[in-house]
Amino acid sequence: MQQDFDFDQLVNRDHSNSLKYDGRQAMFGKPDVIPLWVADMDFASPPAVSEALLQRANHPIYGYSSFPESIYQALIDWLERRHGWRVQRDWLVLCPGVVPSLNAAVMAFTQPEDAVIVQPPVYFPFFSAVTDSGRSLLQNPLRLESNQYHIDFEQLEACAARAKMLLLCSPHNPVGRVWRKDELEQLLAIAEKYRLIVFADEIHADLVYPPAKHHVLESLSLHRKNIITAVAPSKTFNVPGLNLSALIITDATQRQALSKVFERMHVSAANPFSIVAFEAAYQHGDAWLDALLSYLQQTRDLVLAYVSEHLHQVHAIVPEGTYLVWLDCRELGLDDAALKQFFIQQAGVGLSPGRLFGEAGSGFMRMNIAAPRSLITTALERMAIALQSRK
Repeated sequence: MQQDFDFDQLVNRDHSNSLKYDGRQAMFGKPDVIPLWVADMDFASPPAVSEALLQRANHPIYGYSSFPESIYQALIDWLERRHGWRVQRDWLVLCPGVVPSLNAAVMAFTQPEDAVIVQPPVYFPFFSAVTDSGRSLLQNPLRLESNQYHIDFEQLEACAARAKMLLLCSPHNPVGRVWRKDELEQLLAIAEKYRLIVFADEIHADLVYPPAKHHVLESLSLHRKNIITAVAPSKTFNVPGLNLSALIITDATQRQALSKVFERMHVSAANPFSIVAFEAAYQHGDAWLDALLSYLQQTRDLVLAYVSEHLHQVHAIVPEGTYLVWLDCRELGLDDAALKQFFIQQAGVGLSPGRLFGEAGSGFMRMNIAAPRSLITTALERMAIALQSRK
């Protein structure tokens, strides 16, 4: 039976300790900007998730927890159902979020001074995972051609010859690329030639718009070894605050090495609430996700059309996945600080400065469109008025 989900509902997030809303004053210097920065959604999570959390909350003891076998099976079934990827139970390691896993993987599989490749503009924890652990950062910047980003494979191979690890964002945050099968196969060929360990952050894998299709990197590899895949319900079902993700690692020695890093830090991902939310989302979230994707695609198309027609000197990179739109604002002729202030002060809209995502993001802004369409429309209208006032 078809269920109706109301993504147009405006949910008041003020005073809920929301970083996105309650953090506006600290981030933007004023509390009344429309916040389209932090990558969570302004939609209620699936009813099944809320019901599972309420049921667990009704048990009055919130003690140390362990993972039931059913949580692993929920993820295994989801990956096969949604991505055609058959994952074995012993490949799974449950972890406290993708960013901690990214850092743990760098520490587990590289040594100080080893080189690690990132592909900017990219989600900023990719940089710090390398530099904060004393590893050497190698950048393989994506190339922007005909309003779409591409991997520079020639330069990637030059980096791979002196690197130990590659951090891949697939689908890509912030530019919204969903890598084609042939692109990933070419990347794999380079990785296998130089024995690179590849950490594939596939946290946005469920958020892809037709006709684009997400291809699981590990499923394309003939050897499987040296590929670490990160997945999570956080972006898909809007539960990032619950901090539970999974790593899929086919090699037993590598699984053990990564688990030891978490053990040394005494980090446990077994939270009584994250467990039930994770399981409920993957077991019962299909219909909600299908409805969400339809809504987001319509919003994406509205944003692209509006930017093209009304936001002169601003160009939107078409996202094939994620709920993020990468805005090319270079024609405005503003430096990064002035660009950020323009959107805050003149437009009253809080976006993520592109410079956060590396030097390749200079002159760009990232816009989160996962909000009721009325809010997105208001933000676009504010931006249009602000741009018009510059003339």
